Amino acid sequence: MDLLLILTYASICIAIFKIFKIPLNKWTVPTAILGGVVLVGTLVLLMNYNHPYSPFAKEVFISVPINPAVRGVVKEVNVKPNVPVKKGDVLFKINPTPFEAVVMQKRAALAAAEMEVPQLEASWKTAQATMRQAKSNRDRTKSAYERYEEGRKRGGVNSPFSELELDNRRQLYISAQAQLTAAESEERRFRLAYESNVDGVNTKVAGIQAELDKALFDLEQTVVLAPSDGMVTQMALRPGIIAVPMPLRSLMSFIPDEERYMAGAFRQNSLLRLEAGDEAEVILDGAPGQVFKGKVAKVLPAMAEGEIQSTGSLIPSSMLMQPGRVVVLIKVDDDAIKHGFPAGAAGQIAIYTEHFHHVAVMRKVLLRMQGWLNYLFH
Repeated sequence: MDLLLILTYASICIAIFKIFKIPLNKWTVPTAILGGVVLVGTLVLLMNYNHPYSPFAKEVFISVPINPAVRGVVKEVNVKPNVPVKKGDVLFKINPTPFEAVVMQKRAALAAAEMEVPQLEASWKTAQATMRQAKSNRDRTKSAYERYEEGRKRGGVNSPFSELELDNRRQLYISAQAQLTAAESEERRFRLAYESNVDGVNTKVAGIQAELDKALFDLEQTVVLAPSDGMVTQMALRPGIIAVPMPLRSLMSFIPDEERYMAGAFRQNSLLRLEAGDEAEVILDGAPGQVFKGKVAKVLPAMAEGEIQSTGSLIPSSMLMQPGRVVVLIKVDDDAIKHGFPAGAAGQIAIYTEHFHHVAVMRKVLLRMQGWLNYLFH
């Protein structure tokens, strides 16, 4: 763009020399050259500093990699490439047969587990009855043993109860006590099994219900839906392909229908003048002669040339030799770029700050001249 300004000045000087028939001598030619150096140099410095320009600009957009949540064979591809779709529209389907089988299996297991709950209650009540019976038997044998023992002590040698009979009653009492302990343990086991709940639901039933929910979720994921309004482009997915949930290998790229920006790479010395809200103009390589107006949306606060990550490798000094440029996002006022040109279109950007407004006119003229050159280098 600076070359255009120099060529313009040279053309004006030639025209003046020809029109006014100014002789070429040691006074006129140096005067024109020195005047051009001072005039053009001053204008270039003021223009570049206060109204920066970037020949490196491109429309940026976000693409969403579409990966299935489950593994399976692609049964249908319902979306057409380069055709807009709405949020929730079906993109493609995976064969649901194995997932339907798992759902049926989990439903059967859930029904069986739900039937076990009243069975556990019945077993617990049976264990309670058994425990009461064992307790009654223990009390009866204990009473008999204590009666024999008391009679043995009172009668002495003349007691009607022999030592053998007393020992038999003692063994019966000990056996009844052991049976009661076993019955109590069994009652406790059935009670714990019956009362084992999570949020009022039997733990086994809750566990199988969770497995069923997971199986139903996997079944739902066999139908892959559009995450938002947008479209799919450059699609190579076909029925029969095995879809694998791998984040590094997506099946298609989805471009959301959302706000897009023109991103320009500006020199770092332009940072002193760049602010959000400044007026901007954009020309595209694919639109010769057209100028699109916009505003500075944001000056990104970081540059990739200075990024450092923990990798275990030493940082080479060559990284410090790359100064890098500041990335500035431009929001174009209308949707002409979005609807009239493919996403990622390249172009050039000029930003007009509030300083030295009269110099901005020259930048606008030069930008339009650069846009006209796109007819030649299209």
